[in-house]
Amino acid sequence: MTALALTSSLILMLMLRQRIVIMLGFAAAFSYLAWGDGEISYVVLDMWAAADQEVLLSIPLFILAGNIMSRGSIARRLIAIMREATNGIPAGLGIATVLSCAFFAAISGSSTVTLIAVGSVMYPALLDAGYTKKYALGALCAAGTLGIIVPPSIPLILYGVMTETSIADLFKAGVGPAILLTLLMVTYSVIVNWGMPRAKFSGRAVLKALKGGIFALFMPVLILGGIYAGWFTATESAAVAVFYAVIVELFIHRDLTITELKGTAVETATMMGSLFPLLMMALSINTFMSYEQVPHALVELMSTWISDPTSFLLITLGLLLIVGFFMDIGSAILIIAPLLIPIAIAQNIDPVHFGIVMIANLELGYLTPPLGLNIIVAMTAFGEDFWVIAKAVIPFLLLMLVGLLIITFVPELSLFLVN
Repeated sequence: MTALALTSSLILMLMLRQRIVIMLGFAAAFSYLAWGDGEISYVVLDMWAAADQEVLLSIPLFILAGNIMSRGSIARRLIAIMREATNGIPAGLGIATVLSCAFFAAISGSSTVTLIAVGSVMYPALLDAGYTKKYALGALCAAGTLGIIVPPSIPLILYGVMTETSIADLFKAGVGPAILLTLLMVTYSVIVNWGMPRAKFSGRAVLKALKGGIFALFMPVLILGGIYAGWFTATESAAVAVFYAVIVELFIHRDLTITELKGTAVETATMMGSLFPLLMMALSINTFMSYEQVPHALVELMSTWISDPTSFLLITLGLLLIVGFFMDIGSAILIIAPLLIPIAIAQNIDPVHFGIVMIANLELGYLTPPLGLNIIVAMTAFGEDFWVIAKAVIPFLLLMLVGLLIITFVPELSLFLVN
């Protein structure tokens, strides 16, 4: 009964995205009073205990690093390399758009930052080169979502925190699916834009772009290589990312001033002020659910009508697609991941693989009405109507659904680096 009542109260929050923090606080207090020991102070104590995790430092640090790079010139220099390297091949500029999003996502960890940073340069460039507005909008919005599955990814960190899964393993597991989705988008770009005029390839221009952007290109190698080689943890890599971005933008590229750096730090702190209360309350509820054995009760309940891993994964895919329509990915992870992970483990599904499936599934929510975050951001960034952008992303959405099915039912794609 406790499991059913608490789960129901959490599900009611799916339609209350704007009031999610208040509702989580209410749910936590009500849960402790109704089913716990009657001590509402435990909510605060559990929030404090939840905040005392070193890995949480990686979230604001990665966001700060991404904001510094989008304010500076790292994004622009990465785009220049991709553009020059893809000249002379079919749909070269379209391919450069997808690759630029993938590379910048690998150092920013954020979908919206990637969309804005790359889109501000590539959207007018695509239109000037003769690409259709439909393709340009769809490609930028869809490739921008790579930021949540290309490591380092903020949603992957949130999933790791909520389910006590190794974040380093999650970062490794994100590489294969990220490459798959990138290749699918590149292939589609070539097919639909085969007849587009091709810019002339110049080896000298490529070398010039590499010379100007070598420090930008080295950043994902440093961050991801350091994690995979075991030189530093995910949290330490976030600190390295901030330090490297500051040194490069202030003293090497000199495209960022101290005043702009301070402003970027303030913006990041403001963003964290809205995220961390939500995270702390969710972790408090997670602690309560574990204490009251709610996950165990849900496993027993669902095991009566889920007979195998395949049926569980299919049900999960459908559930998360619906959730993605109404909730942002952070809220969905905080609320749903702790409920689903014990069932996944009971079905002998690797928690690392399940995390990638969950993130890739919720990734589609960035492109679906009514709360598609990338569509909303693109409205402001490109000055286009919501439904014009929503229609433009449909081909890419179908493409990503194909990728999601492959990621879900071919676990080796995610686990080959982990194992």
